[in-house]
Amino acid sequence: MKHLTLILTLILTTTLSIKSVAQNEVKILTIKTSAQCEECKERIEKAMAYEKGVKKYNLDVKTKVLTVEYKTNKTNPDIIRKAVAKVGYDADDVPADKEAYKNLPLCCQKGGMEKK
Repeated sequence: MKHLTLILTLILTTTLSIKSVAQNEVKILTIKTSAQCEECKERIEKAMAYEKGVKKYNLDVKTKVLTVEYKTNKTNPDIIRKAVAKVGYDADDVPADKEAYKNLPLCCQKGGMEKK
């Protein structure tokens, strides 16, 4: 009986440990944005700094791709895309918030760098 109790305790402890590790998983997400310039980079990266669960982020202005490292138990790709859209930029298939987009500097709006 002692052996059975010990085995069951070990199985339960192992299962809980594995579940805990899985909940703290870190993933990398890439998002195609409508960013145009360095001001866009600053604005989007500032938004990422305030997102719960986001560990690292970098926007490559040349490719317009935002790379985000995040904790899966704190956030998810939809929340991250919505955070980008909330500051006025398209994020994959999530369109920019219309009011935030209107408030962007001209250089940060789509095609804005050509308008300079």
